[in-house]
Amino acid sequence: MNRHLDGVMGVAIRDLTTGETFLLHGDEIFPQASSIKIAVLAELYDQEQRGRRGERGVARLGDLYTVRTEDMVPDSFIMLGLTPGVTRVTNRDLATMMVAVSDNSATNVLIDHVGMPNVERMLVSVGLKNTHLQRQMMDIEAARQGRENLSTPREMMTLLDAIYRNKLLDNDLTADFFKVLSTPKESSIPKLLPADVVIANKPGELEAVRNDSGIVFVPNRPFIICVMTTYLRDERAGEHAISDTALAAYQYFDRLGRSSEYGRAVPAAAK
Repeated sequence: MNRHLDGVMGVAIRDLTTGETFLLHGDEIFPQASSIKIAVLAELYDQEQRGRRGERGVARLGDLYTVRTEDMVPDSFIMLGLTPGVTRVTNRDLATMMVAVSDNSATNVLIDHVGMPNVERMLVSVGLKNTHLQRQMMDIEAARQGRENLSTPREMMTLLDAIYRNKLLDNDLTADFFKVLSTPKESSIPKLLPADVVIANKPGELEAVRNDSGIVFVPNRPFIICVMTTYLRDERAGEHAISDTALAAYQYFDRLGRSSEYGRAVPAAAK
């Protein structure tokens, strides 16, 4: 853990094999920035599941959307390059843009499609009390009014744990959820980890804020890691702190995944 970070850091790590959990400031509330998009993605997949079960009036992964100029906001590196009134994409396409390049226009369209109150209801259903989607992306006026997107390390860990354990989605949709969330992206958790490790995560950044939350699928020992920082004097130091924490956690779980219950490192072919 980075003891010298000039700022506030919260961490939640869970061993998905044993359930053992490590918390540092786990119940402190942090601004989420783009990490809140995990909740938007979860609600989209929950509505897809309900639609498959016959419920009407819910958003579906395959629903088509025609790009509109009025939906565009800054930091939308794919959507701003599409042709308004002509280009059509699915909700799953929008979700991929939201995760891979944190496209804010794609996110806002998805929030409109699934409904902000429905995201809140889903979060409550999972037992989360301090995780809130309260504004769209790039809504500066809402931010000035104090409407921020919030969570805690423990609660974001709880949401990812519920999805991983099929408490929210069935096996098929859980697998596709993590497939989308593991789309390669620039972020702090993978920065120091081996390139072949599958990581399903979503970073977030605002002024003086850096976050990253997700699951690292270490063979035989996957784990959840949620690291949130705020009040940062140096935002790059916040990113380094997240990367260092992720590396330490990875090395621990990788060693466990390669070992017998007594600590012997057993070659894969001999297990």
